[in-house]
Amino acid sequence: MHKQVADLARTEGLVLRGAFEIPAFDREDVLSPARTLVLLGWTGTDSWHVFASSPEAKDGNNDALDRWSRRVIDRIATKVQASALYPFDGPPWFPFQRWAQLAEPVFVSPLRILIHPDWGLWHSYRGALSFADLLEIPARVDRVNPCSLCEAKPCLLACPVSAFSPADFEATACATHISSQVGESCVTRGCRARNACPIGVPHRYTLDQAAFHMRAFRSAY
Repeated sequence: MHKQVADLARTEGLVLRGAFEIPAFDREDVLSPARTLVLLGWTGTDSWHVFASSPEAKDGNNDALDRWSRRVIDRIATKVQASALYPFDGPPWFPFQRWAQLAEPVFVSPLRILIHPDWGLWHSYRGALSFADLLEIPARVDRVNPCSLCEAKPCLLACPVSAFSPADFEATACATHISSQVGESCVTRGCRARNACPIGVPHRYTLDQAAFHMRAFRSAY
């Protein structure tokens, strides 16, 4: 089943981002009676063209990526007899960041974005599949948190409005800046703090991909 899901995900322009046995305290809540959770998402730029050429990306309506994610992941869920869950459904919101850390070696970076030792900050989670059965899944591989080896922390110094600090992210300051003329380059070229991270540079988003996400963040404020 794990390979089947991986193959279906790849066909739809997604990547299997790991899987785990659902902890008992999660099963007692919204995931009851599920036993296995499989995360689906993106890594780097590999699948951006699939979404960019989709009807959702071209119709001019809001929430294009969420609508695309729901369409393709619902289709996968039907084929493998699983239930689909999404990070954008809520409130209440599913704890995708916690789930991700159970599924694969990702860590909370100084920017509050999960960092992967290979992909850096250039990855995302688009949804999950919950299975009633306990599936046979590969063991989670432990890796070193790359941020623990980074003394300079250039990500915290690159933001022109100092929106990031070890204690907080000033989302309003960021949104105000990128909504101004002087902050337009942060939209067209991507978040400067994120781009400053030295991990996973070969997988950095293309300009159109980065701009899409920055515009989506700006529209949320």
